[in-house]
Amino acid sequence: MKITVHRGSNQIGGCVTEYESNGWKLFVDYGEQLPGAPMSDKNLEIDGLTCGDLQKSALLITHYHGDHIGKITELPPELPIYMGKMAKEIASELANHLSTVSVEHRKMAKRLNNVNTFVPRKHFSFGEFDITPIVVDHSAFDAYAFCIEAKGLKVFHSGDFRKHGFRSGKLATVIERYVERADYVVCEATNVNRPDTAIMSEHELQKEFEKAFTENKYNVAYVSSTNIDRLFGLYHAAIRANRPFYVDAYQKRIMDIVAGRDKIWSKSSLYNYIEGKKPQKLIQRGTEFIANDKFIDFVSEHGYVLVARQGERFDKLLNQLPDEGRVKYLSMWNGYLDVSKAAYNPALAKSVGDDYRYMHTSGHCDMKSLDELITELDPKAIIPIHTDNPQALADLFCDKWPVILLNDGEYFTAIRDPWFDITEAKIFAYDKPQKHYKTIDNLQNAIRTLNS
Repeated sequence: MKITVHRGSNQIGGCVTEYESNGWKLFVDYGEQLPGAPMSDKNLEIDGLTCGDLQKSALLITHYHGDHIGKITELPPELPIYMGKMAKEIASELANHLSTVSVEHRKMAKRLNNVNTFVPRKHFSFGEFDITPIVVDHSAFDAYAFCIEAKGLKVFHSGDFRKHGFRSGKLATVIERYVERADYVVCEATNVNRPDTAIMSEHELQKEFEKAFTENKYNVAYVSSTNIDRLFGLYHAAIRANRPFYVDAYQKRIMDIVAGRDKIWSKSSLYNYIEGKKPQKLIQRGTEFIANDKFIDFVSEHGYVLVARQGERFDKLLNQLPDEGRVKYLSMWNGYLDVSKAAYNPALAKSVGDDYRYMHTSGHCDMKSLDELITELDPKAIIPIHTDNPQALADLFCDKWPVILLNDGEYFTAIRDPWFDITEAKIFAYDKPQKHYKTIDNLQNAIRTLNS
């Protein structure tokens, strides 16, 4: 099996990874690069994906975030694409919502109509490949890792994941049952630059919101419309704080896709509405929200938790609502409000303003969780992607596993015999003051390390 990192070796986002076996090609993700990423305007020409013969090619999508799916509209229509069923529904709802203002989103909505779906944990075949989709926890709902097998070789492609979300508890059990060990792990390393940082869990964050909503009568939360765990966490926090919970019609449709419908998590009350206390839809006429006297009197007495997004119509609504002691919360990456960042969003900055509380947690794993995952899989080597500092990952983990560092466009030929494993790859370890770090400086040392 040949593994090629076409993009994502030195950046967060825009990942494109190829697995090839006997002429069959399986690609994972084809997304947009994040603002400020290197070579953001470079168009990729990838045989079997963007051009050439597509008869033996397919694309797997880990989840619906733009940096993983955003470029599929540029792909030939005959290329088969696979993603999770609920992820497809959420992505389609988002694309349809934005299609009125964006040609690209109209294209995305049309392309998603022809996307195939798979069933979690149920393996399927494509040519030489056997694929098992493994549900993982991420800030995108219905996100997946993939166990990819061909010719007796097994690779685990992690996708974006974390172990501090609501749905993380069963990951080790699922891996033990459906994957066992893997020969190689292709893994995300988004948070590698803060290896010792303790990341707040979604459960802890929900408790913090419940406390805040209890203490503050009027509350406005700015959160991504597709961050399902955060939305339901806010909803349950509001109900427990005895505050009415308001969303617009589009946000309600997104939540309804999940509420009471996810078979995997149906036993949990998290993704269900409390009887008689569904999220309340804002009154809307055309593109404007209507705050009549009855509505204003009600929220004046009972308070509110309003899920808002950037834009003039939400700003106008907030100007009509009681605001004495009102608290605004930013529950997404704060880089969007940092004028020094390439991702700075002036519209969001205007809507949120300067006086807000930052209450957020990462959608990506910490390094302790990544270490645990790789240990469970017990691979011969790991390949980092979706990181802007692959060397830092090698520094952290090279005492446990060989780390294969590929630049964009480079490939690694994975063969079960370790003598061949290193012939097409660059395996790096680094000199360290600590004695337990082993430097791989030649072929024989590399083989001894792989065998050990």
